[in-house]
This record gives sequence, structure tokens and C-alpha cells, in this order.
Amino acid sequence: MSHTQSYDVVVVGAGNAALCSAIAAKEGGANVLVLERGPEKKRGGNSFFTDGAIRVAYNNLEAIRKIIPELTDEEADIIMMPEYDESDYYNDLMRVTGGKSNPGLAKQLVSKSYETIAWMRDQGLKFELNYENQSFMEDGKRHFWGGLPIKTEDKGVGLMKQLFARVKELEIDIWYEARAVKLIKENDQITGIVVEKDNETITVNTVGVILACGSFEANKKLRSEHIGEEWEAAIVRGTEFNTGDGIFMALEVGAQKFGEWSGCHSIGTDSNAPIVGDFTKPGDIFKKHSYPYSIMLNKEGKRFVDEGADLRNYTYAKYGREVLKQPGHIAYQIYDAQVRPMLRKEYDLEEATFYQADSLEELANLLPVNQKQFLETIEEYNQAVQEGDYKPAEKDGKGTKGITPSKSNWALRIEKSPFYAFPVTCGITFSFGGLHVNTSGEVLNQEEQPIKGLFAAGEMIGGIFYENYPGGSGLMSGAVYGKLAGTSAAQYILGKNAELVN
Repeated sequence: MSHTQSYDVVVVGAGNAALCSAIAAKEGGANVLVLERGPEKKRGGNSFFTDGAIRVAYNNLEAIRKIIPELTDEEADIIMMPEYDESDYYNDLMRVTGGKSNPGLAKQLVSKSYETIAWMRDQGLKFELNYENQSFMEDGKRHFWGGLPIKTEDKGVGLMKQLFARVKELEIDIWYEARAVKLIKENDQITGIVVEKDNETITVNTVGVILACGSFEANKKLRSEHIGEEWEAAIVRGTEFNTGDGIFMALEVGAQKFGEWSGCHSIGTDSNAPIVGDFTKPGDIFKKHSYPYSIMLNKEGKRFVDEGADLRNYTYAKYGREVLKQPGHIAYQIYDAQVRPMLRKEYDLEEATFYQADSLEELANLLPVNQKQFLETIEEYNQAVQEGDYKPAEKDGKGTKGITPSKSNWALRIEKSPFYAFPVTCGITFSFGGLHVNTSGEVLNQEEQPIKGLFAAGEMIGGIFYENYPGGSGLMSGAVYGKLAGTSAAQYILGKNAELVN
């Protein structure tokens, strides 16, 4: 059975980028349909699983207070908020991507970040200060750090709940368990999209399609093919539905591949985390991000990265792959009683897997590691630790001497019992390979000209992230390019309608 329906704009996907684009297109006067491949109870894409931190160029605390007007004068008086302007954001992005981020796309992300947050607030989204993971108290003042002070209320769950509420308010149609399978292109422009729903094939006539259904990280075969064979073993942190559908539909109609197809965002996550995102346990609860205060050892009992190379916000998205390279795709974060109280909240959750012992020898006995080498590595590390002031919220330069890899900051001897080992494996968040999209959200063909009527947003845009990314910039990119794509699609429809009238 097949039949047809008509909409001005069809949005493929129902995460943060998709819903921002649907709202912007509707605001621009378009009649919009959203397609969600999953059932209603599994809606929201990867965005549902995030911890809601969103990186924005905010300049100063006054600008943040416009986004979070609930902040009282009493609260604001004790906040020490470092300035973070567009050049800080741009430089962070370029630094962590080794200068590879496409300058045009990067500048657009950064320069539109604050106004997009303000627009989201106008849509009814609530933001709050990221007290838990990005600040500490000292001398009666609350100090923020790392350029990431803002998060959505109630993490990714709250973000998606509020976006879906706004979509409902605007009377935007959503089809669940509706998988887009093919774009229809005639006379060099998009004229429709083919959808599989309820064992039927439905052709939706449309002038504009916005692809915002993520990258291909949940597709084992594509991971293996493009990122490397070992990636078959990675667990999928988010939705199981991001299998590359949108990217490959676009390539079929002549879109250009772009970005780092061999790269991805991945992190160290609990070795017992579910193999795909569990919608009953959202909120990014399995990550293990206090490793800058640890040393990480593999099964052979050896260290393999400089855990203290930089603040967590700038290394976590690349260290997952380093864990994946280790024997058995596993590593152990080692802490002692001195640092245990400083660890992030996720270490205290009942879902956290860990081993505890009163001596390092006992700890080694509990782990499937080369025990002799394990103890030798810790002993060598302890002897290499240099004196200096330990400052957990800034790069303190308290490092090691004479060992490889060195530990550049936050090097404390592991000597105070009890001792802890947290086993981590690699979880993939999204792949960096995607489509070539311009700064208006239009998908480009092989000649780098826009494919008329085709737009994209979110994780399927290639060329922004390479090897790594500054924490919180994925959600921001989704919102910025979602809003841009929706606005561009609505303007395109108005132009088409004007042509018909004339």
C-alpha cells in the first residue's frame, strides 16, 4: 500500500537540531512535518542522553543573567565568572581540532551561539548554571571554569521535553516509527521524500527537506568501514536509530561528503554501560570524566595517555578512542582516598562499577591485569610526581618527571587508602563524517552549489569537528544550524510560492 501527502517542509529526525529547525521553519510560515524513526517512547535522538551542557560565547555574567533571569542578586554576588567571548570559543574550537575546523562553519557556530540560546529561551526553554560539573567553592566565592557554565534544565531530558512541548504548541505534526528512506529529486530540486510507516510506503510531496537525523555511529558496519575495525567493539552511548540514513539519502541525490569520516566523538564510559542508549536511564550517567585526577592503566598494567594534559572539557572527546585501542578495549581509572571526594557526581551513582581495597596489592588482586606491572607502574608514577600546589579546577602544572607518558597537571601520589579502580571502555557519541553544508544550512553538491530544497543540521554536518571537540559544542551546533536550516527552508518555500504566483 502506498499513498501521498503534502507538507511545505519535512524534517527528518526529532532531536535538538531537528526540533529547532522545525520550530524555525514554522515561525517562518511553513507547514512542517517531523519524522521520528523510533517509537514515541524512544524519541529525542542523542540529545535525550546528554547532560545538557551547552557551550556559548556569553561574554560575561550579565549576559548569562539575561538567559537565566531566575538568578538572584545574592547568588550572582558570589559568582566568579571568567569572560568567554567569541574569540575564546573560536580559539578553543580551532585548538582542539588542530586548526582543521572549517573556518566559515566554525565562525557561524560561534557568532550565532548567544542569539540562538536567547531564541531557545523565547521558545520556552529553561537554562541554569552548571554548578555541579563546572564550578567549585573557594573563600565563599563560586568559581566557574572551562567555558561551559550553562546547561539546560533537567539535562537532555528537559531540553527535549521543552522542545517537544513547543512543537506541540505550534501544532507541528510528528509521525513516529516513520523512517525516511529516499529523497525525490526532479528538475534539479527536491520534490518529495519516501517514508516507511506502519508497513506502508508513503510519498510526502514537499519542497523542502531538512535532514537532522544524526550520523552513522549506531551502524556497526559503517563504523568498521570508515573509522576502523576496532570500532565494532564500541558501545553506542545514544540512540540506536542513528545509522546514517540521512547522510546516505543525501549522497544518493548528489550531496558532497565532508569532514573527518574516519573520526568520531567518543568517551571513556563505564565498562558495564548498556550497548546502546537505554531510554529508561538518560542523562549521561555512565560517563567517567574525573580521569584528569587519576592515572589510567590497561590490562597490561601500563599507562597510555597523559591524563592531565588539559582540562577534561578539552580531552574527553578523544580519550575514548585511546581506551578502545587497549587490550580488551578496557582501562582502569585509579584513585586514592585523597581525590575520591573530588570526583564528579557520576562516580557516586548506583550504576557506577568500581573495585575498592585497602592496599594497592589487594586492588591489583581484584583486577584482571598484569599485577606485577600494575604495581610497578604506580610505584614509578609515585616517584615521578613533582612537588607543587595542587589546584583541581585549573591547570596547576603539578606534573611528573622522567616517565612516559608524563602527567602534566594534577599529579598526586596514589598513597592514601582506600584505593579505587573504575573500569572504563569506549562509548561512541557521534561520527564526525557528514555532508558538506554551507553556513545557511543548505546541502551542497559535488560542485559545492546548493541542492535546491535540501538542508541539514546537527551531527550530520561535516567539517566542524575533527579528532576532538570542546565540550558542549555539539548541542550548540545542533541548535545553531537547526535554527539556520529551518529559517533557510522557510525562506526557500516563500521564494518558490512567489514564483508560482508570478
